[in-house]
Amino acid sequence: MSVLNQVQEIFQDVFDNDELVVTLETTAADVEEWDSLMHVTLILEIEARFSVRFSSGAVAGLKSVGDLCALIERSQG
Repeated sequence: MSVLNQVQEIFQDVFDNDELVVTLETTAADVEEWDSLMHVTLILEIEARFSVRFSSGAVAGLKSVGDLCALIERSQG
């Protein structure tokens, strides 16, 4: 399963919306419920699912789901 597909599942779980579809271009502005609290929840869920840890600087630099997927891929080595 691709990183994007796994991230998609996490988004659906966190936002409790099985119809939510994210793409590499999706940003927080595209998802109505995606606020700062949900962002923290997403990052924690992603770190748990992929067994990675992100620095706060790396997280602060994320602008899109594509950025997030790239960060996950880099973190997995």
